[in-house]
Amino acid sequence: MIAVESVSKSFPVKGGPDVEAVKSVSLTIGDNEFFTLLGPSGCGKTTLLRLLAGFEAPSGGDISIDGVAMAGVPPQKRPVNTVFQSYALFPHMSVAANVAFGLEMLGIPQPAIRQRVGEALEMVGLSAFGGRSPTLLSGGQQQRVALARALAPKPRVLLLDEPLSALDLKLRRQMQGELKRLQGETGIAFVLVTHDQEEALAMSDRLAVMSGGNMLQVGAPRDIYDNPQSRFVADFIGESNLLSGSELGRDAGITVAVRPEKVKLSTGAGKVQGTVAAITFLGLDTVYDVILSGGTKVKARMRDNAPAVAAGAAIGVDWAHDAERELLN
Repeated sequence: MIAVESVSKSFPVKGGPDVEAVKSVSLTIGDNEFFTLLGPSGCGKTTLLRLLAGFEAPSGGDISIDGVAMAGVPPQKRPVNTVFQSYALFPHMSVAANVAFGLEMLGIPQPAIRQRVGEALEMVGLSAFGGRSPTLLSGGQQQRVALARALAPKPRVLLLDEPLSALDLKLRRQMQGELKRLQGETGIAFVLVTHDQEEALAMSDRLAVMSGGNMLQVGAPRDIYDNPQSRFVADFIGESNLLSGSELGRDAGITVAVRPEKVKLSTGAGKVQGTVAAITFLGLDTVYDVILSGGTKVKARMRDNAPAVAAGAAIGVDWAHDAERELLN
């Protein structure tokens, strides 16, 4: 559905060199795929989304959507719609009028508009709210209106620019499930931008981790979590213990990454020895902060067979060989 080939984007800076926001990025996104661009602020993910939407023109490279080259195609002519972080609803219009607005701009006949508005509001569970003002709705309801408005024209691609960031934690998790349901029901490609790695892991069919304008790794959530290809990805996706190879009797030029849930503690010997610095009970799990003899902090997240030790106790730290990943520094 989407092909991005060696796309770059630079912005001029007065009195200085251009800033490269996106650096020769290539990727493909399939039809009926939930794809996420994930990374910290300033990594280039939102710029890439804006390039797909047509709000920015690439400095180099090519973008095609549904087999059609997008060079020179303005946003309103592209088979995409965007849901913004701010929702951008019109406060002087009713919910139904907000959803109908884009359809009217496309010149769709009124009977078809009424049908599509009804279908879109039903899809997001707001059929009874068409006559209300968006200002009288909760944040979660306003977000649903924005989704209905974006889906009503039946785009081939829906772009989502951190649409859940303004919601509280409970509602954000609820809406994660709603977005995934809507993507499955509509069968169109969703492209989400977020800095929240938990959100990306929960919703995506595939995701791309970005940093400094570069695309570092693309894959299914579990593959990226279990097999990070760089220190940055291992550290950014979930929690990781990052140990120097020299601490394990290996090459000092490598880093060994081990997830906290893979670490086992015992009162006997282990791969390395340490001292328990803190213990945090989290209900199902208990998290142990351990300081190794070289000063490195290691976290162990244990559910079963957690050792009955107190802070200050000497402890053996171990993990299975297939639980570690060797990464070049």
